[in-house]
Amino acid sequence: MQPIKPQDIIVILKVLSVGRKGWKFETLQEELGLSVSAIYRSLERCVKARFISPKPFNDIYVLNLTEFLVHGIAYAFAVEPGKITRGIPTGHSAAPLNKEIVSDKDVYVWPYSKGKSRGQGIEPLEKHVPEIAQKDHGLYEMLALIDGIRVGKSREKKIATDLLTDKLQDYATRYQS
Repeated sequence: MQPIKPQDIIVILKVLSVGRKGWKFETLQEELGLSVSAIYRSLERCVKARFISPKPFNDIYVLNLTEFLVHGIAYAFAVEPGKITRGIPTGHSAAPLNKEIVSDKDVYVWPYSKGKSRGQGIEPLEKHVPEIAQKDHGLYEMLALIDGIRVGKSREKKIATDLLTDKLQDYATRYQS
């Protein structure tokens, strides 16, 4: 079995956020900057990870996905804050987590030359995340919350976990309709 890849998380979150009837391979290709075959392979790995049902990929197993994001992602895709750089806020520096946690000393950003913020660089799950985040606010929030789990201290992780869990449940309810 091929292990889950960071892009698989982005693909499954995008599918969840768009809804069961709203996604097509071509749309995902355009919005995520991945080939149709790469998206298909991502979904196949998500099937093996038990995040989504087998083809035609109708049902997302939100509890399984949530469990992985809350308890596994920080280990599977570990990251450490890097040098100060220009970029797009993430983790506790981005919404919705920045409404709960105020930190003047630690600003986290995904490195991005067109970004308007400066802070410690956090390697995103996938190199195209900053561009993707500019196009999809809901996906941006989920990815920023995931970074809150990946790099946060205990309090930040707890708040990010609660917010992400709520957001995933909201998307799951909409996905089914």
